[in-house]
Amino acid sequence: MAGKARVARKKGASAAGKSKKELVLAMLRRKNGACVSELTKATGWQTHPVRGFLSGTVRKKLGLDLITERQESGALRYFLRSSK
Repeated sequence: MAGKARVARKKGASAAGKSKKELVLAMLRRKNGACVSELTKATGWQTHPVRGFLSGTVRKKLGLDLITERQESGALRYFLRSSK
């Protein structure tokens, strides 16, 4: 089997070919936002990298206004503040 190229599939990438970064940002822009468990399922990442992405990329690098809201169940939901 030497010489055959393998095509790696990105776990969690959408059919439209969006990157994981674009996928996470789209989920955060939804009316309900997203919780860590939804983001881990969509991207294939573990919880720690998801939280690091939210803090390091979304808040610091992109400078977006990320809102955190605690639900009655105790889970945190994350939203991007719309720029109206």
